[in-house]
Amino acid sequence: MDAVHDVVVIGAGCAGMRAAIEAFDTGADVAMISKIHPVRSHSGAAEGGINAALGNASEDDPVKHAYDTVKGSDYLGDQHAIEILCNEAPDDVYQLEHWGAVFSRTPDGRIAQRPFGAAGEPRTAYAADIPGHVLIHVLYEQVMKRDLKTYEEFFAWKLVVDDGRCQGVIAWDLVNGGLHTIGAKTVILATGGAGRLYTGTTNAYACTGDGMSLALKAGVALKDMEMMQFHPTTLAPTGVLITEGCRGEGAYLLNKDGERFLVRYAPNAMELGSRDVISRAEQTEIDDGRGIDGNVLLDLRHLGAEKILERLHGTRELSMTFAGVDPIYEPIPVRPGAHYHMGGVDTDVWGRTELEALYAAGEVACVSVHGANRLGGNALMETITFGKRAGKHAADWALSNTTVTVPESVATDAERELKELLDRSEGERPWRIRDELAETMHENFGVFRREELMHEQGRIVEGLRERYERVVVDDKGDVFNTDLTQALELGFLLELAECMVVCGLARKESRGAHARPYDFPDRDDESFLRHTVVTWEDDAPRLEWKPVTITKWQPEERTY
Repeated sequence: MDAVHDVVVIGAGCAGMRAAIEAFDTGADVAMISKIHPVRSHSGAAEGGINAALGNASEDDPVKHAYDTVKGSDYLGDQHAIEILCNEAPDDVYQLEHWGAVFSRTPDGRIAQRPFGAAGEPRTAYAADIPGHVLIHVLYEQVMKRDLKTYEEFFAWKLVVDDGRCQGVIAWDLVNGGLHTIGAKTVILATGGAGRLYTGTTNAYACTGDGMSLALKAGVALKDMEMMQFHPTTLAPTGVLITEGCRGEGAYLLNKDGERFLVRYAPNAMELGSRDVISRAEQTEIDDGRGIDGNVLLDLRHLGAEKILERLHGTRELSMTFAGVDPIYEPIPVRPGAHYHMGGVDTDVWGRTELEALYAAGEVACVSVHGANRLGGNALMETITFGKRAGKHAADWALSNTTVTVPESVATDAERELKELLDRSEGERPWRIRDELAETMHENFGVFRREELMHEQGRIVEGLRERYERVVVDDKGDVFNTDLTQALELGFLLELAECMVVCGLARKESRGAHARPYDFPDRDDESFLRHTVVTWEDDAPRLEWKPVTITKWQPEERTY
């Protein structure tokens, strides 16, 4: 082994850093592993805000927050986990503020909160439209203050499992080359989502589902993998995110006729309906010929230059850079894009997986607080609250257990597997398979899902996995071999795509992000008020089901 720590956190976004901080403060020897520098993590791209019932501008409370989250999840969220999130959120936000998070303010100095989709009260605390950027730097300051060990630009490739528990990770050193075995009493996965499964996505190039695949290959179950959220407002063709904060501040969505079309889909909430409802409304308008070049229009002009420059300056900059549009003077063309994976590694409310000593937190995990549809502003909150909880439990467990054993065969087997890949001189380049995967997932497993297209996608993914067995890595070098790491990431994505298709075909209903309007247009609580749970056996996904935890709120019809 190259090194041993009490707790190793894989991923250094908001969830990873918050977990590492909490584990360190509990008394553990902690290290983080990240394939990119921590402040480049995708958490920094969050533009909307962070949800907590602070009650600064309303009569809000954690119970209302929990109800909105349960309803928003289309009743697939586990209510005991949702209650923990909503009850702990206010204190967690105030802690961030005391650490130095510069939130936008009301005129009398309190933390400002804006309305967000499907929220009954204005509860999204924000820092203009760059809250992710603010929080990731605040957390990194706390990491540096504690002088936490960080393996920067180390690519986590395999979990070490021995004696029935997770005991470390094998990682590739991107800067210098070579595999390293890092032992740990507990490991926390915090690697984020898998939006790069889709061609039009808000996700960074780093979001390739690494932690989900690592867990899957270690025998851990993934939950609700069919639930990929499409954000209603992304720029074509890149998928660059235009924040929900625009609609929170009062922006309109228009079709080509200048009509606020949401009157037909969410007549009460209009632009503040839930993300799944608005994405489906937009896609319907586009499919029915009322879009403009595959888009609808997001109109901010009536907000005025002063408000746009104060609260949405980042959005204006993105629109001008990537769409050539200044939202002060003209509407922004937007369309739904893959944004957030509600599914992920199956955990309990302390981040524990079914594999002893392995934890997960943030988007890589499925607690499940988001169910079939996440509310905007709840993701940043989840990274903090459940990152903190996972860090605490992982540290407590590590401090009461003493040994780490990694058989030599683990490292030699990994070296041999990598050598086989690098020694291959003829075959297909990974990018061709990756592009085909992303394009077909968008076509066949997007906002709307059809039985025959999902079956077709299953066949496509199976064929792509066969082709993947013959991929060739042209770069044989050690230093910054991104050719190698992108090939390994492709392997992760292909496994996750297969899991998603299997789960999507099995869920014969429409619920939240999983919309099947052509064959199963209605929600079916009697048959499908339960989680899909998929494990990896004999090189293929195996599907089971798990009940949803209901505490206070029985399922009701969901309208906005």
